[in-house]
Amino acid sequence: MFRSNAFDYINVLDKAADASWLRNEAIANNIANVDTPYYKRQDISFEAELKKALGSNSLVSMDQKVSGVDLSKLNARPFTDYAGYSYRLDKNNVDIDQENVYLAENQLKYQGLMSGIQSEFSNLKAVLK
Repeated sequence: MFRSNAFDYINVLDKAADASWLRNEAIANNIANVDTPYYKRQDISFEAELKKALGSNSLVSMDQKVSGVDLSKLNARPFTDYAGYSYRLDKNNVDIDQENVYLAENQLKYQGLMSGIQSEFSNLKAVLK
């Protein structure tokens, strides 16, 4: 049996897509609670985890960085934004306009990730022909 790195990019893209899906749920939850007193917005931290997992060595190729990622440590981390200042009397810090921008941004990221995964599978399919 031999070790292949054929699925390294797919695995990392899959983790990123899962994080994007979780972020979509968090944003939808924020929008649903826009009028809930004392509610604090929630979000998902993934980009910082991915950056840390890939490392900052500019002398290493992206293929080497991706193949070295420990997928068990690459997880989306939910957090509550207590630092977000609230101008409202009920202390809710959800800004509906900002959440809608985050939602649109996240949907574009998710579509891009799905496109990337599809492209990787197309490349694998072409190699197997």
